[in-house]
Amino acid sequence: MTKSDLVTKVSREVGSKLSKTECSSVVDALLSSITGELAQGNSVEIRGFGTFKVRERKARMGRNPNTSEPVAIPARSVPVFTPSKNLRDRVDQGASA
Repeated sequence: MTKSDLVTKVSREVGSKLSKTECSSVVDALLSSITGELAQGNSVEIRGFGTFKVRERKARMGRNPNTSEPVAIPARSVPVFTPSKNLRDRVDQGASA
């Protein structure tokens, strides 16, 4: 599912209450809010869906697969998503059906 597919689905779900353009603004605002919180190092919990967090990865040594030369990989922050139990259960039910 792409972002435009999501906007179309949300637009259908809310019916005539919001136009497709307004739904696009809502989806953009939601994603922007989550991104902004993660950029500040905060976590975002959506009950019944899951939690977005920022995890720190340590610096480490890696290898260039072409030359086998050692390469220093710097420390960095990465976003992670942990699904809620409800979401895990729904996905599991959908996979087994």
